[in-house]
Amino acid sequence: MNIEAKTVAVVDYGMGNLRSVSQAVQAAAEGSGWTVAVTSRPEEVRAAQRIVLPGQGAMPDCMRELRESGLQESVLEAAASKPLFGVCVGMQMLLDHSAEGDTPGLGLIPGDVVRFDLAGRLQPDGSRYKVPQMGWNRVRQVAHAGAVHPVWAGVPEESYFYFVHSFHALPRDAAHTAGETDYGGRFASAIARDNIFATQFHPEKSSGQGLALYRNFLHWNP
Repeated sequence: MNIEAKTVAVVDYGMGNLRSVSQAVQAAAEGSGWTVAVTSRPEEVRAAQRIVLPGQGAMPDCMRELRESGLQESVLEAAASKPLFGVCVGMQMLLDHSAEGDTPGLGLIPGDVVRFDLAGRLQPDGSRYKVPQMGWNRVRQVAHAGAVHPVWAGVPEESYFYFVHSFHALPRDAAHTAGETDYGGRFASAIARDNIFATQFHPEKSSGQGLALYRNFLHWNP
């Protein structure tokens, strides 16, 4: 595969929802001059101008596969300077540690990943909270570095996005929270730092608002 100028690399380490993510990024890139490349080759991740790190399944499996695929170092190198978008477990991997399997993360954003603790709790309608959270929920955009993050541009406040997760992020510094969602209490559903933006929800499963996030990511110049 020839990595051309203006390429977005969707990292294929065997654990992401690659087809849906790549199709959504491709739809967002239409007419923009960006090429979307699903790749399992470290040199192609290094050559790309932007990186999307998807992930689904268990955190220990995702970290093991990223490491054993030989892609971990290239992702870390890319994250040092290039715009990177983490999705679902791809977001959780950016933090220091996950309680799921007592798993070290990439350490790119200080914080931990913890399991929802909702046993016996009731939702406003009287039903029990279920873990995993599965379905649509609102996201409140949180001011980041004094302003709403540029990746939210044009996305209405309190828009609905699609979630499937049992664990959630606890950033150590509140300044790294870019979006919050309420599920038995507020949690960070989007995090950001420098050239990194990541979401617990799935933009590729979130209709037009999700495509807007990917489109904004392609135009974002951190």
